[in-house]
Amino acid sequence: MKQHVVKIVSIKKITHDVLKIITKKPQNYIFIPGQATDISIYKNGLKDKKRPYTFSCLPMENHLEFIIKIYPLHKGVTNELRHLKANDELILHEVFGAIKYKGEGTFIAGGAGVTPFISIYRQLEFDNKIGNNKLIFANKTINDIILKAEFEKILGNNFINILSDENEDGYANGYITKEFIKENGSGINKFFYLCGPPPMMEAVESQLADLCVDKKSIIKEAF
Repeated sequence: MKQHVVKIVSIKKITHDVLKIITKKPQNYIFIPGQATDISIYKNGLKDKKRPYTFSCLPMENHLEFIIKIYPLHKGVTNELRHLKANDELILHEVFGAIKYKGEGTFIAGGAGVTPFISIYRQLEFDNKIGNNKLIFANKTINDIILKAEFEKILGNNFINILSDENEDGYANGYITKEFIKENGSGINKFFYLCGPPPMMEAVESQLADLCVDKKSIIKEAF
């Protein structure tokens, strides 16, 4: 299995618990928007501990970018990332991922599950092919919404937020239901792209089944 050691160019918080890490890019490094790689930290005691993170940059860019939600109470790679700085090194492992863009539809994400969709939407914007794609994004609070301003710019009214723990003007409140999907999605005959915590994924898949969405139209990734 091929590995690449890359230096961190910059690392900063973009929300209270989300980091944006930019690294150097290995020569001839290839990935498709929506894909991920396992990452470990190039430090003693951490080299063999790895976690999957999604590329958020475009494939043609001359750097790599990862947008990563951190969990301070968890002990592992993600928590250790908080202590890194520019010029520290990461180990990239194989590229993988089940999510890739197949056509217009509805993207449904929960929290950090939005990360595979970032590169896809950036690519669609670059290609001027946003069309009527919609993003339904479930979070606890407004402050948890990752890249809120960018998604608003790219998608306008097709960026639909639902908050479970806050009731704010302009935001739906509660949890995603089949009625919510039917009302806010791009249509049940289009593609559905799903990524989020397993309980949410199971619930949404059940709702799509109730709406008679063809299983072949569902592209999903658990994280």
